[in-house]
Amino acid sequence: MRQKQIQHHIDALAALLLFGVFAVCILAVLLTGADAYHRLTVRDRLASDRRTCSQYVATRVRQSDLQDGVAVERVEDTDVLVLGSGEYVTYVYCHDGWLMELYAWTGEPLVLSDGWQLLEMAHMGLSLEEGMLTVDITTSTGDQDRLSLSLRSGEGWDA
Repeated sequence: MRQKQIQHHIDALAALLLFGVFAVCILAVLLTGADAYHRLTVRDRLASDRRTCSQYVATRVRQSDLQDGVAVERVEDTDVLVLGSGEYVTYVYCHDGWLMELYAWTGEPLVLSDGWQLLEMAHMGLSLEEGMLTVDITTSTGDQDRLSLSLRSGEGWDA
């Protein structure tokens, strides 16, 4: 009888130990998977932010690509993309860590802090030479992207 009781306790202990090992293995797999998922989502979010900035600027330029519709100005040591011609224009620029946009009357002086914050961005450099717009973007994480757009209207510059 005593032998049977000891055997019963050993069997129960072995089952409990096996269950504990199984639980630890499942926990290790879940933690590894969660860490991998976290790293992938962070990487994808950063890549998406970089692409979104570039695609936003490209889309806004394509919408305004007509005669004298795209220009680059320097305001308060900041490169400003001026889109549109006529009574109202859209200004796109980087200010205080944000990609900003401001739709304003042409005669109104530009105040950089008046724009709408669109996306986080550290810096945006602009140059427009002979119909080629070059946009250098530095995201808030330090990633850099260069966008070169050939203005299709071709009438806003001297060849």
